[in-house]
Amino acid sequence: MNLDKAKKRIAKKVKMGFKGFPQLSFAYYGETADKATEVVVTFTLDEDAEPQEQRFSGENDVREDEVIQSALVKIMERTDAKSLLEVEGVALLG
Repeated sequence: MNLDKAKKRIAKKVKMGFKGFPQLSFAYYGETADKATEVVVTFTLDEDAEPQEQRFSGENDVREDEVIQSALVKIMERTDAKSLLEVEGVALLG
């Protein structure tokens, strides 16, 4: 899947807001606020479930990485997530 298409699908799902569970969230991290080198995907099956996390990282900005963005779309599809939350900006790695 090309990068623009993946980013548009993610943005469209984020715009829909909270629609219930299962829920996914994407949070980006990096050494600087301009470059995200890691994304943490959190999956929550229902309100009382323990969240599951998966991390993807790269040397370049993962928001502009076609392989990683395509993987995020595949995760959305396979989990059948009703809600997708995306943490804005890039949090600094500690």
